[in-house]
Amino acid sequence: MTPFHAPSPDPWPARPAPLEEACAAGPRDMAALLLFALSRRLDGDARPVLMTATRAWLGEQGRPYGPGLPGVGLVLAPVTTAAEALWTLEQALRSGAVSLALGAVDGATLAQTRRLDFAAKQGEAVGLILPRGLDGLSAARRRWRISTVASAVDPDDARAPGPARLAAELVRGRGERPGAWILEQDDETHRLRLADRLAGDGLAAIGHAGAPSGLAA
Repeated sequence: MTPFHAPSPDPWPARPAPLEEACAAGPRDMAALLLFALSRRLDGDARPVLMTATRAWLGEQGRPYGPGLPGVGLVLAPVTTAAEALWTLEQALRSGAVSLALGAVDGATLAQTRRLDFAAKQGEAVGLILPRGLDGLSAARRRWRISTVASAVDPDDARAPGPARLAAELVRGRGERPGAWILEQDDETHRLRLADRLAGDGLAAIGHAGAPSGLAA
């Protein structure tokens, strides 16, 4: 079992790297994964967000809700194969037309992820691969495991839930220590922010048997 690092004493790395990877800790965490993924675009970047996935993946996991990104367009690019998804992701990143490109792709090789990292830098965009697990080698600068956690209590109504929360566990990062942070959705900006550190008790619940972290090249 991989040691669990939580809560992290390090600052939350809010600014995304050119290429990152993130997976859901379990099937019930897919909504939290998409919330995390969509929040990784650079603040103030009004270019649209693109997501590519196979039709089989979208049929199994569902489609992100575009109107949930106020002021930012969402381009959904369904494809048939993982190879087509990788090609679409690379072209979108290189084009400079998107702020963030998400690709639900399994089994990307080290060479393929290096191409994506280069394309993201060339297009001044953020690329995020959404595999089912974090096996194998990758050029992604950070590799995340995302879990759902209970929301805080609404400050105005103790019977109502507060902002949606998730736990982001950094499994591997270049020059960064593994750790975990509790994040919550800001209802005004619709972006994620660092939750109250006193809420970190829930971090113990996300200590899973970790997949091999591979290389954050």
